[in-house]
Amino acid sequence: MNSLLKKIQSSFLELVGSAIEILPGLIGGLIVLLLTYYIARLAEQFTSKVATRTIRSQSLQLLLARTSYIGAWVVGILTASVLAFPGLRLGDLIAALGLGSVAIGFAFQDIFKNFLAGVLLLLQEPFRINDQVIIEEYEGTVEQIDIRTTQIRTYQGERVLLPNSTVFTSAVQVRTAYGRRRTDLGVGVDYNTSLPDTAQLLKMTIAEVEGVLSEPAPEIDLVSFGDSSIDFVVRYWTLPEQKKVRQVQTRAIIAIKQAFDRADINIPYPIRTLYFYDQQQFDDYLPPSGDSGS
Repeated sequence: MNSLLKKIQSSFLELVGSAIEILPGLIGGLIVLLLTYYIARLAEQFTSKVATRTIRSQSLQLLLARTSYIGAWVVGILTASVLAFPGLRLGDLIAALGLGSVAIGFAFQDIFKNFLAGVLLLLQEPFRINDQVIIEEYEGTVEQIDIRTTQIRTYQGERVLLPNSTVFTSAVQVRTAYGRRRTDLGVGVDYNTSLPDTAQLLKMTIAEVEGVLSEPAPEIDLVSFGDSSIDFVVRYWTLPEQKKVRQVQTRAIIAIKQAFDRADINIPYPIRTLYFYDQQQFDDYLPPSGDSGS
């Protein structure tokens, strides 16, 4: 019985001794992780300031800042692991990470897919922050391109977070990619209207609307014979932002209506002609009117 107690006591003392031996390493590892938290934030802020001064692209600025943040954490975690476990060599740790990367890749393939897509989006820059885009059924302004998601603020004031892999593989319509954008505004006139005079009036009217660019010049096209009107399309250019496009379109509609009123040009309502007749006189199954049926 005494020998068993001695053995238990000896094992306990060995365990306590081992814990005391590794305690400084654990404390050192925790201190390194704590310092890494602050160093990573400082590295991100410093890199962001330097990138802002030297690089014009906001996407690349963000990529460099996030890369410095992640890099600081990787170095800090590796250093803390070596301090906490003195028998663990840095080469062995890197080898273990290499072997475990396959299993981690399968487990977190969606996360890595979005991460790689985010890096490619930041490098290639198909669109930039503050660009107005349409991605699938979502339309709005790009607020942030992160490592995992792309954040869009819709025109209704809603936030949409799209996975980078979805953005990377979808068709993206960038509405503010160029310095100007064209609007096609349809308007119909009565069939009795002089078409050359109307076209000239439309061209003069749209050119005087505030917000319509002089270059490229507005164009007036006749496009079709409608059911109750001959249809024009007024093509003009504005600044590309959605708010500007809407405001100019409103002013254009008001100006055209006022110009037509002054020139006594009629914008016709849809017209339908209805015919009423007795269907029975066209019924082939009824006997002739002179036939009594006997």
